[in-house]
Amino acid sequence: MIEIKNVDKSYFRAGQEIKVLISLSLFVKQGSFTALMGPSGSGKSTLLNLIAGIDQPDSGEVLINGQEISHMSESDLSSWRANNIGFIFQFYNLIPVLNAIENVELPLQLFNYNKDKRREMAIDAITQVGLLDRLDHKPNELSGGQQQRVAIARAIVTRPPLIVADEPTGDLDRDSAEEILKLLQVLNRKQNRTIVMVTHDPKAAEKANSIVSLEKGQLIGENSF
Repeated sequence: MIEIKNVDKSYFRAGQEIKVLISLSLFVKQGSFTALMGPSGSGKSTLLNLIAGIDQPDSGEVLINGQEISHMSESDLSSWRANNIGFIFQFYNLIPVLNAIENVELPLQLFNYNKDKRREMAIDAITQVGLLDRLDHKPNELSGGQQQRVAIARAIVTRPPLIVADEPTGDLDRDSAEEILKLLQVLNRKQNRTIVMVTHDPKAAEKANSIVSLEKGQLIGENSF
């Protein structure tokens, strides 16, 4: 599913080169739930962005389902992301003036679906996350856990094979975090969606079936369960 081959990535800050990933190689199986762990600055969010096609490596290759995305043009990447990736963010990234179903429908604007089809797909996604009774609620009328459920519905509404999650429970209380992690497990186990999740939380990582540990831009450990 995901093949990272000898990837290097650096950024420049105040004229100084900062190496974020160093000759990193990684393989993630299709249908797995992988947690990326490591201290701040270890490169885990950068790695997630490379997998999602948000960023590109300085050298090396990133292949998703056998397709190399590491050197695509930005327009090709935009199209590829729309068809292949669902994003879940720590702070939800919902549009405040839109209600739940309108937020979930947003990614479908990139496709040639009519209004009725978009609404049907959005309702299906919201039903999967258990928020059918909150369709008309705006983000400020929802709890943090409910907002994250809306964000997950938005991530799955286009039915992408790969979901990337950047600290999806980092802004939630323990009970809400547990609900979100159980939902991700359902998406992984029952729908065979591949999930890659960045987290600082060992308890969150325990919900995955594979944990990849990074430090100073290098892979230092990998455990599968």
